[in-house]
Amino acid sequence: MKKIKDLKKWVDGYNAVKEATEELTLAFDFYKEEIVSEEEVDAAYANVMSLLEAIEMRNMLSSEEDNLGAVLKIVSGAGGTESQDWASMLLRMYQRYCERNGYKWTMENYQEGDEAGIKTATLKIEGDMAYGYLKSENGVHRLVRVSPYNAQGKRMTSFSSVFVVPLVDDTIEVEVVQSAITWETFRSGGAGGQNVNKVESGVRLRYMWKNPVTGTVEEILIECTETRDQPKNRERALSRLRTMIYDREHQKYIDDIASRRKTMVSTGDRSAKIRTYNYPQGRITDHRINYTIYNLNAFMNGDIQDCIDKLIIAENAERMKESQL
Repeated sequence: MKKIKDLKKWVDGYNAVKEATEELTLAFDFYKEEIVSEEEVDAAYANVMSLLEAIEMRNMLSSEEDNLGAVLKIVSGAGGTESQDWASMLLRMYQRYCERNGYKWTMENYQEGDEAGIKTATLKIEGDMAYGYLKSENGVHRLVRVSPYNAQGKRMTSFSSVFVVPLVDDTIEVEVVQSAITWETFRSGGAGGQNVNKVESGVRLRYMWKNPVTGTVEEILIECTETRDQPKNRERALSRLRTMIYDREHQKYIDDIASRRKTMVSTGDRSAKIRTYNYPQGRITDHRINYTIYNLNAFMNGDIQDCIDKLIIAENAERMKESQL
C-alpha cells in the first residue's frame, strides 16, 4: 500500500507539471494575441519551474527513509542561560518551518531552562519527506550576538546541538528483541491534574541494544509521560524505541560512507559545527557548502528551505561524482 501511495505522488507530480505546462502554452498564445500580459506569462513559467524543481528534489531524496517523518531533538550547549535561550530560538525556527511546509509537529519532550529558554526539546514531525529535508540539520548550530543576559553587553558565542532521526513506521523493518526490554512505571509530574500525580501512568523502558558490529551492549532509556493512559504511553515508548534502534543501525551505514569521502555535505557527524548565525552582521553561514544568507530574521522565522535545497543539491553532486570514480 505504501509503495502505491509513493507512486501516486510521482504521478500527481507529473500531472501537475503537465497541466501547468499546458497553461503556460495557452498563456503564451494569448500573449501573442495581446489578451494577457507578459507578467502573467512569467508567472505561469515560474509555476512550471517550481513544480519541476519539486520533482527533481524528490528524485534526489531517494533513500528508503527520506520519505518518512522525522524526530528532531535540540539540546543546549554549555553556557547556561544564553545557550538555553539559543536552543529555544532554534526550536521556534523549526516549528515555523513545519508550519510553512504543512508538516504537523508534536512536542514529545520539553525541559525549560533555568532562567530562560530550554535545556532540551524533542519534536515529532509528520509529513511527506520531512526526514529527507531535515536530516541535513544534524550538527552543532553556533550563535554570535550581543547577549541580552550579559550586563556588560559583550558579544558572546553559544552552541546548541540538533539531532534528526527518521520517524520509523511499520513499513521499515526494525528488529526489537522482546527479551531485552524491561518496563518500569512511575507517577508523572507536572501539569495534567491530580490523576497525573496519583496514578502510575508514566512508563520507563530500558532496552539492552547489542551493536551487531562491535558486540558491545548499550542501554537505551526511554521515558514517556505524554498521556494519562499507561498503555498509550507504552505504545509511544515502543515507537520511539523502534526509531532509536533504526537510527543506530542506519548510523553505521552513514559512518561507513563518511569514512570514504574526502568532502562531505552531510557526514552524519553530529558534533560537527555546521552553521553560524551572526546577529551583529545579520547573516547565516552554512560551513558545509560555504553558503551565506543575509536575511537572518526571515531565516529564524522558518524560511530555511533555500538553504536545505542547496545542501541536498550539493550532496547529490557528491554522490554522482563518487559513482564516476
